[in-house]
Amino acid sequence: MQLNLKNPLVFFDLETTGIDIVKDRIIEISYVKVFPNGKEESKTMRINPGMPIPPASTAIHGITDDDVKDCPLFKNVAKQLAAQIEGCDLAGYNSNRFDIPLLAEEFLRAGVDIDLTRRKFIDVQTIFYKMEQRTLAAAYKFYCQKSLENAHTAAADTMATYEVLKAQLDRYPELKNDVTFLSEFSSFTNNVDFAGRMVYNEKNQEVFNFGKYKGRLVEEVLKQEPAYYSWMMNGDFPLNTKQKLTEIKLRGFNAK
Repeated sequence: MQLNLKNPLVFFDLETTGIDIVKDRIIEISYVKVFPNGKEESKTMRINPGMPIPPASTAIHGITDDDVKDCPLFKNVAKQLAAQIEGCDLAGYNSNRFDIPLLAEEFLRAGVDIDLTRRKFIDVQTIFYKMEQRTLAAAYKFYCQKSLENAHTAAADTMATYEVLKAQLDRYPELKNDVTFLSEFSSFTNNVDFAGRMVYNEKNQEVFNFGKYKGRLVEEVLKQEPAYYSWMMNGDFPLNTKQKLTEIKLRGFNAK
């Protein structure tokens, strides 16, 4: 089934130095940009993370320090990449929990102003887990009847994710071929920040989604415990989380 698109949809995958969205960095990004008319554009680029790649990470994706030593830093390609995804919706595998939060962090660190909150996000892993609950390789085998060669390379994983989503639409008639529907279906929570440290409750109010104040209104906690804001701002939280927290805090001041 071909995708029913209003905007271009960018399938992307990141290879990174690790899985900490605050401390780790992108070392490879690959994407397939699918246009409403069915046209496809793909690109893969290596990035110098500006830090050593741990051996444990190299063991997964096979990328070494030597492989990226002459590659550009993310800040040198950030504007180019932002232009490529401008006006596009985004899709990936486990992207809502990892790839999108990390990509947002890299853009913020590079000082590139791109509002990802206006995008629709489709997480093919979430759809898969809700329907079958397996891994990308198993999903590719199950839906596409193919073996995933070169797994854990960004290019292979990106194309496999694209093919799996199309096969999911063919297999499940209850899945609408609509980006808004797929975006909502592939989200477990309605996040305020990309990392999901804060989420919206049933009344569309921001509440904390971790720690001792989990389930409490963010604005209420910030008023009653001002030190909690300072603790989060000085802690190892994503820049996007701190940005959203500050917006809520300033909104409270302006309401006085």
